Amino acid sequence: MPLLEICTTKYDDDIKPLKLEMNKLAAECNLDGGFKIGEPTSKFGWTFFEMFVQNDLYYGIEDKFSDLIKKCKGDNPIEKFVEFLIRYLDSRGCKVKIKLLSD
Repeated sequence: MPLLEICTTKYDDDIKPLKLEMNKLAAECNLDGGFKIGEPTSKFGWTFFEMFVQNDLYYGIEDKFSDLIKKCKGDNPIEKFVEFLIRYLDSRGCKVKIKLLSD
C-alpha cells in the first residue's frame, strides 16, 4: 500500500522511537510488524529513508482509527491516512517529516 518517505535531522535519535511506535500501532491492530523501513541516505544534514506500510497494517489502522482518520486533512483516504500517521507519531515523540511517495 503506501510508500512513505521519512526524513529527519536526527536519524539515530528518531529511528528507534519510530520503529517502537509503529510496532505498538501494529499491536493495537493485532498484527506483528506490517511495515518495512529502507536504508537511510543523508544529504545536507537530513537523513531520508522509505517506509512501506503493508496492506494488513494499512487496513488495520484504517479500521481501528477510522473516526480520527476521517477528521484529518486530505483530499482522499490515503492523504488522510498519512496525516493521521504524522499526528499519531508526533504525539508520541517521533519528530519526523513524512511524505507520501506512492499508494
